[in-house]
Amino acid sequence: MKIAFAGKGGSGKTTLSALFTRYLATSGLPVVAIDADINQNLGAALGAPAGELARLPPLGTHVADIKELLRGDNPRIGSAAEMVKTTPPGPGSLLLAASGPNPLHERFGLRTPDGATLMVTGPFGADDLGVACYHSKVGAAELYLNHLVDAPGEYVVVDMTAGADSFASGLFTRFDVTFLVAEPTVRGVGVYRQYADYARDHGVTIRVIGNKVQDESDVAFLREHVGDALAACFGHSAFVRAMEKGRHAPLEELEGDNAKTLAWMRDTVDSTPQDWARFTRQTVEFHLRNARAWAQSATGADLEAQVDPFFVLGPEALAEQRRAAAAR
Repeated sequence: MKIAFAGKGGSGKTTLSALFTRYLATSGLPVVAIDADINQNLGAALGAPAGELARLPPLGTHVADIKELLRGDNPRIGSAAEMVKTTPPGPGSLLLAASGPNPLHERFGLRTPDGATLMVTGPFGADDLGVACYHSKVGAAELYLNHLVDAPGEYVVVDMTAGADSFASGLFTRFDVTFLVAEPTVRGVGVYRQYADYARDHGVTIRVIGNKVQDESDVAFLREHVGDALAACFGHSAFVRAMEKGRHAPLEELEGDNAKTLAWMRDTVDSTPQDWARFTRQTVEFHLRNARAWAQSATGADLEAQVDPFFVLGPEALAEQRRAAAAR
């Protein structure tokens, strides 16, 4: 299951991304965490050693290598240079599993103290100023998600950049559930309204997690403004304050009510059905939009021809890839 954490800056989405990742990992479940925020803080929040984080190769600076790997021997893609962040997989493309052997995890992943696999899109560097946008780095995560076949009981947690930046591409449709982290303030619920409005016609499942909730009046405020989208609330936490100071205590020390919130979040995710046909359809939709808007002129290639109209991403496609590999 693919899960996004979104919200305004300062809402606590990185903290909740980290806590949810830790909750899944300490339960013995396979979980991949991706830091796709322009402020790269997820690794530190997961307790990864600073030295190891400094050596972790960012996805965003190896996009050409990732494209070359993922295109495989797909006859519709002439070269890695003809791939863009929305290029969909097809027969011959390399499909990725969420657990088990995965070349991207092996090259770009770091095992966290709790057992999750962490990957990062990378920081916005000095060389990027004035000449690039952060979407060029997040595009690597979009390519990964477009080629990933995750099964129930496998989790990919993505800490998104703040606000509604993910709507600049089809990235917002890549998730089974989007957790919108909202404080009980007018600004906090404003990002939810923006997300819900943009996503309305795309079947995106958005659930609000109230954060920094102090009392029932805060819950009532959130309920008034987001209605049934409110899935759970996370209260003020001494555990989180210590975590933000660099102390990563065992998750068993998390306050009982907040631990229940993490369990409710997992229940929300597990009860959401995966729809591979829709996922594939939306991949193609946004690829064609990008192709016609800018990508075909930028690459000089017919990117619309990259779409195989009969291909559907999902477990059957991954199984077929494995059968073909075994037969070689």
